[in-house]
Amino acid sequence: MKSAYELAMERLEKNAPTPKLNEHQKERISELNSLYGSRIAEKETFLQGEIVKEKAKGDRTAVDQLQDQLNREVRRLHVEWEEKKAHVYAETVDDEAALETLKTESPAVDQQESA
Repeated sequence: MKSAYELAMERLEKNAPTPKLNEHQKERISELNSLYGSRIAEKETFLQGEIVKEKAKGDRTAVDQLQDQLNREVRRLHVEWEEKKAHVYAETVDDEAALETLKTESPAVDQQESA
């Protein structure tokens, strides 16, 4: 017997199937994950260091400002990251098929020109 969760997931899959990614899309998603993961880590490392310095000085206002800045920067990077991933997910199979067509047609054009 299936749980309510499993039944809901099956209904969801029927109504809005999970998009299948091609190899190019998988690579792009992987690159974006790596890039934005490192950018976020870099911001966090830098601003956490600044926060520690300001805490040592006892400047509570500067600490609050830096924490707000950190939150804004991380939020902005997450939004940018998700937008770029959504763009990759939105690439259709037609786009990929057109790309493959161009790749296969190019050698034929080159062969005709050399004849």
